[in-house]
Amino acid sequence: MNVKQDATSTPSAEPDVDAPLSDDEFERGYGATLARRARAATGLSEEDFAACFGIPIETLHAWEHGKEAPGDPATSYLRVIVQMPEAVARALHDAA
Repeated sequence: MNVKQDATSTPSAEPDVDAPLSDDEFERGYGATLARRARAATGLSEEDFAACFGIPIETLHAWEHGKEAPGDPATSYLRVIVQMPEAVARALHDAA
């Protein structure tokens, strides 16, 4: 009888999927989606995208996997890449 009471009173180890996201969780999720959309717009691998657009591969990987959220300037940069990836790549490489 005590076993049943203990089992029902022990908090579940599973997260509540219906709980609202914290601001940090939301920002990381949005950043992950944006980073994946930007890379999809180019059709490049993580390594090639990072090299082409001057983003450290570790940073891109962290963004895409929701471990870190891109800051405001990086978010703007990713939005521009989504809209015009060829023009951004051309501008970066013409300037070099």
